[in-house]
Amino acid sequence: MPVLKADFGACQGYANCVAGAPDAYDIDDDGVVVLLKEQVPEGDLPRLREAARSCPVSALTIEDA
Repeated sequence: MPVLKADFGACQGYANCVAGAPDAYDIDDDGVVVLLKEQVPEGDLPRLREAARSCPVSALTIEDA
């Protein structure tokens, strides 16, 4: 099952990912992404990939486990 990954040091807190997938991503009080789930069900994969691609600093990826 694919897995969400984040480069927390690269995240700039734009929150585009939250707009695209609020069930998977959030932004903490310091403006850094929080992963709300780790594993990605196949049915959610296209939507979560699009949300990850919306990150302007490419801090998010989805990797095959």
